[in-house]
Amino acid sequence: MDKIYTLKNKAGLELTCSSWGATIRNLKVPVKDGTSRDVVLGYKDPEAYRGNQFYFGCAVGRVANRIAAGKFSLGGAEYTLQINNGPNHLHGGVKGFDKVDWKLDTQTDTSIQFSYTSPDGEEGYPGAVTATATYSVSDASNEVTLEYSATTTALTIVNLTNHTYFNLKGNGNTILGHELMLNANHYTPVDDNCIPIGSIEPVAGSTFDFTTPHLIGERISQVPGLGYDHNYCMKTELRRYNDSEVWLCARCREPESGLTMEVYTNQPGVQFYTGNFLNDTAVLKGNQPCYKHAGFCLETQAYPNAINQGNFPSPILSPGEKYYSKTTWKFVC
Repeated sequence: MDKIYTLKNKAGLELTCSSWGATIRNLKVPVKDGTSRDVVLGYKDPEAYRGNQFYFGCAVGRVANRIAAGKFSLGGAEYTLQINNGPNHLHGGVKGFDKVDWKLDTQTDTSIQFSYTSPDGEEGYPGAVTATATYSVSDASNEVTLEYSATTTALTIVNLTNHTYFNLKGNGNTILGHELMLNANHYTPVDDNCIPIGSIEPVAGSTFDFTTPHLIGERISQVPGLGYDHNYCMKTELRRYNDSEVWLCARCREPESGLTMEVYTNQPGVQFYTGNFLNDTAVLKGNQPCYKHAGFCLETQAYPNAINQGNFPSPILSPGEKYYSKTTWKFVC
């Protein structure tokens, strides 16, 4: 059985997570009427997390997002990864970090740390990588901080993120009426398989422009394909390793209750995804239906397919270096 852990702050925020996939199962946030609201999507059946076809709440790695054709060159060698998303490699492959049982390292009332060592060659990646996932809640405010770190025994690539789906109205509602601001002037256009074509384009004047707040559903019908599933560029000059500086990445508000979530990160990109592939093969917590646009993701990370694009921030990790990712979700009502 999965091991379940709960973190609480003094204001009533409550985070529940499991060792399987270092997965966030529930996030209950106080709202202004004195109640609390679970703002993350999850399965009704706990056993569904074993397969987790939609990646609800899990830690994603060794490399999040897509790698074109599952191939890359590194240090003079060619590597072929498991293909699990059309012609491409997605979220670490068939057995990514979301489908392993992480070891509990430490736990307090307000923080928890898991670790996992991925052996050399797992899913086709070089080097043994030891990763940690640390989740904490703040007593000073309703904040959740996620920190991922990794070291390697050989030259490799690492890009970790968390795949939580949010709905500030709770399970069983659409997110199209949420108001979103993304602190990004550029994005990376994609081909029909959601692989960036290599260019970094301005969002100004396009349906991808969230530099000023807009309803998520306001222009979604103009997006090619099924909806938003695009990388937004935060700060391309960032040096990721051992850099703990974070800055505002996104702000999302649910107009009816006024509940607002702010996202801060030290990562160069954020994948804004509107749950385009969610469907009724899953049943959500509270016996609520699962359907397209039932939740949105803000996956703070390196750019997709970065190892195959020389103009993108590098995902390469060398022995002796430390990968470090930090993201904070702040809730205000």
